[in-house]
Amino acid sequence: MNRLNQSNMPIIYTSILYIAGLLLFMEWLYPVKELTDTAYVGVFMIYTIFCFFISMLQVRWWLSFLLKGFGLLFVLNGVFSEHSFLSMLWYKELLSDLFLNVDAMLARHWFDLTNMFRTLLFLIIIWLMSYLIHYWFVQVKRIMIFSVLTFIYVTLLDTFTVYHADWAILRTFVIAFIALGLANVLKEMQREGIQTYSLRKKPLWILPLITIVLFSTMVGYAAPKFEPQWPDPVPFLKSATNGFGGKGGIGIQKVGYGENDSRLGGSFVQDYNPVFQAYVKNVSYFRIESKDVYTGKGWVNSDGVSYVEQADGAISLETFSPSIEVTESDASIVFSGDTDIPKVLYPYGIRQVDLLNQEAQLLLNEESGEIRTELDNKEISLPGYKIYYDYPSYPIGIMREAKAVEDSELLERYTQLPNSLPDRVYQLATEITANHDSQYDKVRAVERYFSSNGFAYQTTDVAVPGQNEDYVDQFLFETKVGYCDNFSTSMVVLLRAMDIPARWVKGFTSGEKLEDNIDNSDYDLYEVTNANAHSWVEVYFPEVGWVPFEPTQGFNVPNDFAIDTSSNEDDVLEAPDANPQQPEQPEREPEEAVETIATNDDSKESHFEITWVHGAIATAVLLLIAAILYWKRYQLQTYFIERKMIKRGDAASYQDAYHYILKLLKHKGFTKNPDQTLREYARRIDNWYGTDEMGRLTTNYERLIYQQPVVGSGQDELSNLWKNLINRILG
Repeated sequence: MNRLNQSNMPIIYTSILYIAGLLLFMEWLYPVKELTDTAYVGVFMIYTIFCFFISMLQVRWWLSFLLKGFGLLFVLNGVFSEHSFLSMLWYKELLSDLFLNVDAMLARHWFDLTNMFRTLLFLIIIWLMSYLIHYWFVQVKRIMIFSVLTFIYVTLLDTFTVYHADWAILRTFVIAFIALGLANVLKEMQREGIQTYSLRKKPLWILPLITIVLFSTMVGYAAPKFEPQWPDPVPFLKSATNGFGGKGGIGIQKVGYGENDSRLGGSFVQDYNPVFQAYVKNVSYFRIESKDVYTGKGWVNSDGVSYVEQADGAISLETFSPSIEVTESDASIVFSGDTDIPKVLYPYGIRQVDLLNQEAQLLLNEESGEIRTELDNKEISLPGYKIYYDYPSYPIGIMREAKAVEDSELLERYTQLPNSLPDRVYQLATEITANHDSQYDKVRAVERYFSSNGFAYQTTDVAVPGQNEDYVDQFLFETKVGYCDNFSTSMVVLLRAMDIPARWVKGFTSGEKLEDNIDNSDYDLYEVTNANAHSWVEVYFPEVGWVPFEPTQGFNVPNDFAIDTSSNEDDVLEAPDANPQQPEQPEREPEEAVETIATNDDSKESHFEITWVHGAIATAVLLLIAAILYWKRYQLQTYFIERKMIKRGDAASYQDAYHYILKLLKHKGFTKNPDQTLREYARRIDNWYGTDEMGRLTTNYERLIYQQPVVGSGQDELSNLWKNLINRILG
């Protein structure tokens, strides 16, 4: 604030400029929540406003550093720690997290960086931007560059992502042009040496500027416009990249449960926001629905599907034969506050839903197994419920001895394939199962096929089939990379190609275990996030029913298989684990697990190897030092010139100091006209700063030119005049 007074610039105008910079920077933050899996965006915005307010006050640098640093630590503590901000446990937790992430960066395990560390980096960026925007908008008033960059940013997001930037573009236009108009007026006043006392008393001159900008905005918004003159670049880019990087023409999406599966493929970003918590006795997948019609691009349900109301919560769904051995069990589901899934998520064998005194109707689609929750014919999402179910134990012996399915209606429905499916898919199915006779062995052969043969699990750079391409054919023979939808759909199609009834199922995996034996009971607590959304396969066996299978790499469906010990040894070896351990992060790519193992091995070695990461860090540090030196270049030059005057005290050093004053004034916009004398120029500067220091310096400078040295107390006076004026200019 002192600088504003010293520079004779009304604080209201510089404040308007800085607030405009803040509003433009906020346009960079608004899309973050919609386009990424970043949580607590509101907290980031509050911290942004806090940093900008501290910078606008222009307090001393050390106080600003302490305040912004305190705010940063306060945000991290509130979001990530259960300990008090004043607790030493919190600071130990913070230091431990920092060391862990530094080790991960040195080992190039970028996916191992914790959310706390990523949040810390994001907050530091906001901190730095508060300084940079103050420099751009208030000190040098170079607003155009940041305004143009903001326009480019929001328009690119509007073109290539799901973010709609219509109002963002309008806001950016209004804010940027008001700031540009105000900045240019202030720069002209500074250049011409116009006094600003009247502007402080009558700031109404800014109203015409605002009126012109708003009028131009309304005209531009309401005026008729041409249709786009350039073709949409998105289809061209997709065709040029063979459809990689998007899903169904909608771009990269977040992982999570969705109802529309008609267009599969494309990349997604992980979302670890909680969906629900489950209190269970047995590990289980949580089923939502199955789909039976494969279109070549994705899955839809058959026409004419009806829903039947389930009275008193008793569910009439049967996915396996009543003769199957079961264990009675129950599970409690508690949804997070923002979850919106108007359907029941249930383990296999569901027979009763306790709505916990909530008013809702349960409507069952007996074909897909979908159970809707409605109230007054409107879908509603319940905060939770309790499920009673029969945990099945599937008999491997019966499945292996099962005869071919004879139900023609079931065969027609669950062996459906599009006529456009390429012949090589049928040929591959025959090759995979050539050495197996029973249906069970064929199913297991197809399930195991994806664990090798060049297939890889990944969520990025996943292809979208073109207009004349089949989703499964593309995955099996061309890309061989994808996630659960690719693996599960391909297994269903391969089985149907051999007339084995199979269907595609979706829901959630069991999630991550948070606690064992809650309150000394038989219940374990699991947390299920959006990243646990999953799809798998069900295969029909006569006398058994629908049995789940898992072809996706890195996953194990938690089935319980009853093994006939009287049969041959292969039965035991091929049976999946009765209670497989679910990975802590089911959607994490298998390659990351390999990297983690490699890290543990490398940690045993004591040598230190310099990698490109160290070079990048060193380069970044050097660039940061160079940026700081450039930012503080005038202060450094001032220091060295002052030292030179004190040490030498001759005419040459004082002349250099005066020339440096002229250079600084020119940088600040006070250009000396060619026909202007030094004394006239000095009066202009003194009028602007409300002092006589420039005139007195100029008089002493002219004496030095005419060989009239300044000695004794005159030298001290000249040095003090010079330093005072420098302080005013640099402020």
